[in-house]
Amino acid sequence: MKKKIRNVIKPIRNIIVNPRRYFTKIVADGNMEESMMKAFLYGLLGGVLVLLIRLLGGATITLGSIFTAIVIVPVLAVALLFVFGGLMMLVSEITGGERDWEIAIKGLASIFFIYPVILVLNALAFNCTSMWVISMLVDIYVLFLFYNISLYCMRGKRGNVAIVIAILALFMVTVYATDYRLGWFMLKNTGATLACLL
Repeated sequence: MKKKIRNVIKPIRNIIVNPRRYFTKIVADGNMEESMMKAFLYGLLGGVLVLLIRLLGGATITLGSIFTAIVIVPVLAVALLFVFGGLMMLVSEITGGERDWEIAIKGLASIFFIYPVILVLNALAFNCTSMWVISMLVDIYVLFLFYNISLYCMRGKRGNVAIVIAILALFMVTVYATDYRLGWFMLKNTGATLACLL
């Protein structure tokens, strides 16, 4: 049991401490099932944790919320893996990197440990200020991970990757500077977002 826990924690620690070293070692070996399972399990973990937070907060737990936590959220995680995989392939094409779908999926699946963290942090937001802080910190870190995957995993040209990340960062700033942020916040935590309207 301890060995399995170490096998889960070690890659996460390596990504946080030395993403360059971790991502450069990702290669295509024909085994994409593990990546899909990883996304599903992290999605399941996130759904269950959010459900527990709501339960501890005194919210009424319905059959629908349980179904969402253990089915919808994990399936959505797998769907997001493939959507972002397509985006990663586009970025790789622009930056002159790898054109390998499997490497893109594996690179993205390796950072899905952030998925339950994002869900939990969003669920913990209790007012407009906390929603702003949590959302911005999470988005900046996700952009950082996306940069590392594009550069070290997909092996894009550094200058081109920097330009693409700068464009994405500018887009993110535009969203936060306009009313579009309310729609973005609403996807994360409806209750905290409604506080921004008061």
